[in-house]
Amino acid sequence: MYYLIILVLLFLAELFYFRIADKCNIIDKPNERSSHTRITLRGGGIIFYFGVLAYFLTSHFEYPWFMLALTLITFISFVDDIRSTSQVLRLVFHFSAMALMFYQWGLFSLPWWTLFVALIVCTGIINAYNFMDGINGITGGYSLVVLVALAYINEAVVPFVEQGFILTVLCSVVVFNFFNFRKRAKCFAGDVGSVCIAFVLLFFIGKLVIRTEDFSWIILLAVYGVDSVLTIIHRLMLHENIGLPHRKHLYQIMANELKIPHVIVSLAYMTIQTFIIVGYIYYQQYGYIFLIGCILLLSAIYVLFMKKYFSRHIS
Repeated sequence: MYYLIILVLLFLAELFYFRIADKCNIIDKPNERSSHTRITLRGGGIIFYFGVLAYFLTSHFEYPWFMLALTLITFISFVDDIRSTSQVLRLVFHFSAMALMFYQWGLFSLPWWTLFVALIVCTGIINAYNFMDGINGITGGYSLVVLVALAYINEAVVPFVEQGFILTVLCSVVVFNFFNFRKRAKCFAGDVGSVCIAFVLLFFIGKLVIRTEDFSWIILLAVYGVDSVLTIIHRLMLHENIGLPHRKHLYQIMANELKIPHVIVSLAYMTIQTFIIVGYIYYQQYGYIFLIGCILLLSAIYVLFMKKYFSRHIS
């Protein structure tokens, strides 16, 4: 009954946001870099923040430093969705949020270089998740797979966080998918959505890694990770400015050049990540070997795909 009530409240909150976004003209207009062709409401992913807030308010204010961190990073991302902000200002908010999350994790007792490495890795993950948000269903669908896996791991493998936290966030993702995981999306996640859910998933996976002292759990983000890293390498090989928008991710080639429906592409990413997670849990005793094997396999698929289809891409 609790989760049913949460679902209904989040659904109503999303509808309320749509009215505000429509009135305030918070929209996404298609351009030459877009993978969509219709004007669509932006920022629907703010529902992820409301999901975390719902848990925070009903759990006697658990994880207060993480909640403050998420508020900071959600705020600056939402502002950036409305009007462009300076990169320096975004970095200040992002690094402040990271510091608060590290404090919640209890990392400040570790050597300084550990914090530096964690900062680089976490920043990379958040940016990769944000860059991968380009077609209907991919952010919500991929996040759904990872959250379901985290809920299972937390329940059946090793407890690392309160199960209600994961399930409440899962409710917010289900609500978002109702409006986004379709041929004609009612809304897009926006930076506020992709950055927010990336930060939440990062918190969960970080807690899991710390609890098990096993970094191979990063395999939960293997598909996104390989696509993001290899796309950056590819763009560097093409002597491009990797800070500029582009349409060179594998999923973008599939959706734009091969004209594969967005929902099908998103389902493909979800399915591959699901198989990887199931295999990893089954062969968990070979964690790092399985992780390396998956990275090599995904990398080979990426390279072969680009060799065959990248020539169709028009910059």
